[in-house]
Amino acid sequence: MEIKQIRLGGLLLSSNVLMAPLAGYTCYPFRMLAYEMGAGLCFTEMSSANALKYQDRATRRLLFTTPEEPVKAVQLLGGIPAVMEQMACGELLAGFDIIDINMGCPVPNVFKSGEGSALMLDRKRAAAIIRGCKKSGKPVTVKCRTGIHDNDMFTAEFARMCEAAGADMITIHGRSRNMMYDGTPCYREIAQAKAAVSIPVIANGGIWSAQDAEEMMERTGADGIMLARYALENPFLFSELTGTGCRKTRLQILLEQAELAGRYYDETFVMAYIRKLAAYGMKKRKGTKKYKEQLYKSGSMDELKEVVRKIFS
Repeated sequence: MEIKQIRLGGLLLSSNVLMAPLAGYTCYPFRMLAYEMGAGLCFTEMSSANALKYQDRATRRLLFTTPEEPVKAVQLLGGIPAVMEQMACGELLAGFDIIDINMGCPVPNVFKSGEGSALMLDRKRAAAIIRGCKKSGKPVTVKCRTGIHDNDMFTAEFARMCEAAGADMITIHGRSRNMMYDGTPCYREIAQAKAAVSIPVIANGGIWSAQDAEEMMERTGADGIMLARYALENPFLFSELTGTGCRKTRLQILLEQAELAGRYYDETFVMAYIRKLAAYGMKKRKGTKKYKEQLYKSGSMDELKEVVRKIFS
């Protein structure tokens, strides 16, 4: 695929290969890894605007960043325009460069609360949220799906609404809400959305290899792609796609991630995070099954590192 820069307002992203916001994974250390590997933009984990409004400590931790992070992008989840505007324009997010609005989460409790993909059914409210977040003066991006049901998709119309409301970029997960995370992406829907707007369109969903990324770009004409869970299994894909040289081994990466996370998070968090990363890295790796129990029974970081060395040496 052609690697190119993307302009968002006054920002110039270094590449058009992006990392999706993933709950439980895209903490500061992983975002820094993705940037090192060539990602042009990474997002925080999904952060609830309502939880931030009420000073929820766990949600505030999702916002952790440092001046070393190349571009700081937060993903906000919410369904009340006034609250979304308040958070986007408030102190808590003052250090972020980009506000991304979650209009694609398909999880039932999120959908029932009128947030995430439910906003695709209420374009007036969705537009009000985009306009409110734009008052922050920052580039605003939207992540959505192709629709709610696979027999009634309306991606192009929704993309036009986002652009008209002021969105600077839209990322489309190529599946409807009822498809959740399974099934072949709807390339045609993404292509129609791309043809309908002048802002950058990023294609997401079903990308498990460089070949998948190439196919997504060819079939949709999108401006870039967004990797999701496969990037946890194989972060080297960023480097492969962008041509960013990386000679590190999986073991080096995991130990570096542990060290970086240890600077800013408590040991409980770091151990849980490294276990999850290691578990993803073990997929399709022969002879590692026997270590899985040890991985989760480790009682300290030193023990955990020793198991990680056994697995990935």
